[in-house]
Amino acid sequence: MYLLGYDIGSSSIKAALVEAESRSTIKRVQSPAKEMDIIAHQAGWAEQEPELWWQNLCQATRMLLQSTDVNPHDIKGIGISYQMHGLVIVDKDQKVLRPSIIWCDSRAVEIGEQAFNSIGTEKCLSHLLNSPGNFTASKLKWVKDNEPDLYHKAYKFMLPGDYIAMRLTGEISTTVSGLSEGMLWDFEENAVAELLLDHYEINRDLVPDIVSTFSNQGALQDEIAGLLGLKAGIPVGYRGGDQPNNAMSLNVLKPGEIAATGGTSGVVFGVVDRPVFDKNVRVNGFAHVNHQPEKPSVGVLLCINGAGIQYGWMKQNLAGSSLSYQEMEQLAGKIPVGSEGLRILPFGNGTERMLGNRNLGSHILGLQLTKHTASHMYRAALEGIAFSFAYGMDILKEMGLLVQVMKVGNDNLFQSKVFSSTLATLAGCEINVMETNGAVGAAKASGIAAGFYKDIEEAIGTPRSVETFTADEKGEAFFQGYEIWKADLDRMMKE
Repeated sequence: MYLLGYDIGSSSIKAALVEAESRSTIKRVQSPAKEMDIIAHQAGWAEQEPELWWQNLCQATRMLLQSTDVNPHDIKGIGISYQMHGLVIVDKDQKVLRPSIIWCDSRAVEIGEQAFNSIGTEKCLSHLLNSPGNFTASKLKWVKDNEPDLYHKAYKFMLPGDYIAMRLTGEISTTVSGLSEGMLWDFEENAVAELLLDHYEINRDLVPDIVSTFSNQGALQDEIAGLLGLKAGIPVGYRGGDQPNNAMSLNVLKPGEIAATGGTSGVVFGVVDRPVFDKNVRVNGFAHVNHQPEKPSVGVLLCINGAGIQYGWMKQNLAGSSLSYQEMEQLAGKIPVGSEGLRILPFGNGTERMLGNRNLGSHILGLQLTKHTASHMYRAALEGIAFSFAYGMDILKEMGLLVQVMKVGNDNLFQSKVFSSTLATLAGCEINVMETNGAVGAAKASGIAAGFYKDIEEAIGTPRSVETFTADEKGEAFFQGYEIWKADLDRMMKE
């Protein structure tokens, strides 16, 4: 018997098949080969056509089945992971009314700030754990104010994962975890956040019915099953936002555990067993996939926009096609810790929430033309990104989060020993690199509702460890470099 998982990203759609009994991954694919288009009619806007996600999901499913000998009748569950904070609006016929306003769209920032101030910062933080910010609810308010005719045609709004579940099953629903991502879950009232709906004058009827994260959320429709090459009636048994899902896939479910990703942006996701918030709103708290009112589980999410994108810039503009990332890593590894005084601030990918929504840009400091080489640049870039992670993790520690172990997927920045060793040393924790991904985790999670597993721990099991990074013996040099880097950052924050 098999389980099918999807990961609905803004770049691509990933799909995975997992054998239920052994929990082994049979095959993983993605579609398209190149990144999906993002529509930007104005600066700061970012939209995608939900139909684009659907067409690539169909393509990925067919690729998966064609490249394996799995009988579609043996697939017993479907799980969905998805890009967080997006907005999809449909009418009564389940027709999409406009392109989705996705996670990186910033048009609703002022709307969220106004709500934060009008409702009251203390009330927002205690009830929502966040500022309304640029999340799904504020994006819906933008549509209400700027596209009133369209808004009046709306029957329901959804997150991207809710939309995919609707296409598969014909049923419109959402989850508590999903609502909290959109600033629409009230942790004190344990209910839909009426305080924000009332402030925005948004009709409560637009909120979908709520289903449990791990439950039978509808069955695959006959027509859709034929389109995908699957058997009708397969239950959709799980859905979760990409970062909570990534944490779950790494078996990060308990306080003291941290999940992280190091792609274009960097994310650190720490788990606590109580609703917490940052008074300075530098990080965000969301209901984790295993959150229950009587047993809270909150994921505190730190996002660093300027992360892997900077190292990618180095690859493109300094190394070019002549060097691979592995060769850049080898060159960086030959340079002493601290890059002989060369420092780089990586914040060149827009505003940084952990810096109070400042857009500092990226800075190269201490460059000596008679000493520093491209190899120094590679190391300084990796160190600068690791320093920014450590800086953010210091915020999590201020909030009382324990940092004992960090689990990460085997991709992107965490394949770099320079980066990972620097971060492990500064954070004072082990970094365990695990072999898994979001689509695999979603597939396994669907097995709970399908009856294969009794709980999340049994479903996920222990992902295979690829490598473990621990604090470097030359710790003093790492901390000296970090303190100099922080002094640079503090000085620029005061300008």
